[in-house]
Amino acid sequence: MRVGILSFAHLHAEGYLPILQSMPGVEVIGIADDNLERARYFAAQFNTRVFETYAALLSEKPDAVVICSENARHRPLVQMAAEAGAHILCEKPLATTTADAQAIVEICRRAGVQLMTAFPMRFSTPAQEINTLMRSGKLGRIYGCNATNQGALPEFHQADNLPFLKRDWFVDKALAGGGAMADHIVHLADLLRWYWGSEVTEVYAASNAILHAGKVQVETGGLVMLTFANRAFASIDCSWSKPAYYPTWGGLKLEIVAENGLAVMDAFKQIMTVYSHRVGRPQFAYWGSDANAGMLAEFIAACREKRAPTVSGEDGLRAVEIVEAAYQSAESGQPVRLPG
Repeated sequence: MRVGILSFAHLHAEGYLPILQSMPGVEVIGIADDNLERARYFAAQFNTRVFETYAALLSEKPDAVVICSENARHRPLVQMAAEAGAHILCEKPLATTTADAQAIVEICRRAGVQLMTAFPMRFSTPAQEINTLMRSGKLGRIYGCNATNQGALPEFHQADNLPFLKRDWFVDKALAGGGAMADHIVHLADLLRWYWGSEVTEVYAASNAILHAGKVQVETGGLVMLTFANRAFASIDCSWSKPAYYPTWGGLKLEIVAENGLAVMDAFKQIMTVYSHRVGRPQFAYWGSDANAGMLAEFIAACREKRAPTVSGEDGLRAVEIVEAAYQSAESGQPVRLPG
């Protein structure tokens, strides 16, 4: 399998590339980025080839590509990759609008290439244990879920002499699609659809910019209420509420309330606290399962076996629909209905 990476705008590309390089039978042909300085920097870090344009990389006929651009730039890169016949793993959210997400799914369908949305939490061992428990029926009827996906304000300060590494597009509404809600609804929305086996029929949301007031022009706090077709409900706290000095970017937790008990998950609890005089503050060292590795293994396997991946472009589309409805609700103050 020959794989290329299109854009290093998203920090997840830094995690994906070394995993791909370590996979048997996978050749990373290189990276392309519209920021050539950034591409050269990461190519040197990971000892891989730089392509000066996306077209140049795609002319090498990779079997698959991983797209890690800014959210608003996913669609044109998907179009280019699909026309080149490459299977696609696209970073989440799939797009900044439902229309673009639908177009991405249709582009890949017409081109006959596989499309997978980058939802690594589906491959987290704690998340999979919850799914197994749900499928067993031991919890009985599911009533609802309280969930959080919180993080720090994504300022990504870098050394002054490396300005191309600052991912400040995360707080640019045009490029990211919004703020904290665009960033942090999708993982949990996808997990809950997977757990419930049911679609969201109504979204009610509230947001504000109380946190980090004046620093950015997007919402920094959000609370989203989801109602599913099976009558289960869920709340998602999707805020950038972790302080800059917190030992990690944030976390993902949920509590499922059911007829026969309570199921609790903390996806990133498998950590050691590390104290170092060089750093000056405690750091978390994660030792648990690697969800990114599981996701990439599934993507490569689906491409090799010429089958649909277990997380599809349709899953990405459904998550974007929920995010878009959340913004509509936050603006109107009213619940927004989805087809379900």
